[in-house]
Amino acid sequence: MTEFVYRGKSLEELKTLPREDLIKLVNADVRRVFKKGFSPEEKRFIKNLEKKRKSQKPIRTHSREMFILPDFVGLTIAVHNGKEFVPVNIKPDMVFHRLGEYSLTTKQVKHGSPGLRATRSSGFVPIK
Repeated sequence: MTEFVYRGKSLEELKTLPREDLIKLVNADVRRVFKKGFSPEEKRFIKNLEKKRKSQKPIRTHSREMFILPDFVGLTIAVHNGKEFVPVNIKPDMVFHRLGEYSLTTKQVKHGSPGLRATRSSGFVPIK
């Protein structure tokens, strides 16, 4: 198994980097959020994350726009998809992606086979 590397830095190095150096590594979306600052909801989520880190229960959140930080790796976060909370196991490859990317809001449409009187044309199918 290969070790996770993000722009030449390992996961342990990313966790120890100061915020200013971390900003230089990330893309524009994440950089903008870091410079603007987190919303009150996101700050509350990070604070609760530190408290509940040792518990086995997933941490629940509605904040789908929150970026996955290196500190989140190894945790299970339950992200709301509009109907229910979907548990997401955070892996190193998910770092600096949004939480909402891993909690889909729509299901894949699977159509069944047409039955008797399903459509107008099926009313004229001879039954043998």
